[in-house]
Amino acid sequence: MSGRLTSSNKVAVVGYAHSVVQRHNPRPLGALTVDIVREAIADAGLTPAQVDGIVAATLFPSAGSHTVEDGVHTVTTNWLAERLGASPRYVAGFQGVGQVSGSVALAVNAIVSGAADHVVLYRSLHNPRGSYHASSTDAFGGPAQWTAPTGYFGPLAMIALPYNEYLQRYGATREAMAAVLVEARKNGARIPWSYWYGKPLTAEQYLAAPTLTDPICRYDCDIPVDGVAAFVLTSADRAVDGPNRPVYVSGYAHAVPKTNNRLPLHWPLDDIMTAGLDTARRLWESAGVKPGEVDLPQMYDGFSPFVWFWLESLGLCPVGEAHRFVQDGRIDSDRPDALPILSGGGALGNGRMHGIPQMLECYLQLAGRAGDRQRAKATLAVACQSSPHYGGAVVYSADPF
Repeated sequence: MSGRLTSSNKVAVVGYAHSVVQRHNPRPLGALTVDIVREAIADAGLTPAQVDGIVAATLFPSAGSHTVEDGVHTVTTNWLAERLGASPRYVAGFQGVGQVSGSVALAVNAIVSGAADHVVLYRSLHNPRGSYHASSTDAFGGPAQWTAPTGYFGPLAMIALPYNEYLQRYGATREAMAAVLVEARKNGARIPWSYWYGKPLTAEQYLAAPTLTDPICRYDCDIPVDGVAAFVLTSADRAVDGPNRPVYVSGYAHAVPKTNNRLPLHWPLDDIMTAGLDTARRLWESAGVKPGEVDLPQMYDGFSPFVWFWLESLGLCPVGEAHRFVQDGRIDSDRPDALPILSGGGALGNGRMHGIPQMLECYLQLAGRAGDRQRAKATLAVACQSSPHYGGAVVYSADPF
């Protein structure tokens, strides 16, 4: 099935809350989540008793052998439902890789179907003590037996492969990627809750950073953090009565990876782009818009190469040209003639909050709640999550159309 979603612009985001992003929060993740979710509900002009839907994605992103305890290292929707003081009739968790976009789809479908009236969507991230991807495993089975013993283990190796392919195929350089990092950190440094608040990055600092897995350096990776964000969604009809300007969900799409029997960590560039172009086609069809109509595209940047991959997948620049497109101020959010693809700082400018910075920037700008960072023109936005071939994207609108 293809074409515009029947749910397009029938659901709106009407409130939010966000914790301070820290390397390690002194409070348990569950306690922090309860407080932030309650703040988001109050921001929407509601009480917990009025919330009858809860959705989230609870993927614990570390590849290491860490303990994962509900309420401490992750927070499931069932755990929260028991402690929020609400009486939800719809509780669901998204299990895919596009954490935030998948959760948005669950919330929209619940509201449009009548399964819930007011849905809270949240994402809780925990940074375990010790080395983030450290593994105590001394023997591997399944697909990992063919990669891990040779050092091909974890997300760094996974993203280094297509990044190397891109550099070699299109003659791109790490100097070109510096423009992405400088822009992300510049904008994150302006946001009070960001881990990098007050800490911009220069191109020279980026290029001098130690290499982790060639060509990925330290600053190509979002920093692991403790943090929570929450949003409240309701029907477009109810949204007009709330205290904040509604931001409508116009469309969404999720990737359908065509792995060709690849190993789980084997991400060739062609696989990413083939599936990414298909994801983008379905995204624009779902919202009934074209790439050129979007004035606030927020690229996912858990690893910096994703920015280039999404730009090309979405049709915002030609395939193979993203490394040139991001240079010479063309993504500088301070320039009115530029494309502000990281105006919210992204993950590289905030911390490892998955797709939250992208969704939040879309909401704040379209709702007119970005404060000193408010853009003069912000009417149609897109928020991307994860890789174009494993994640998803959501189109948001300031006005239903």
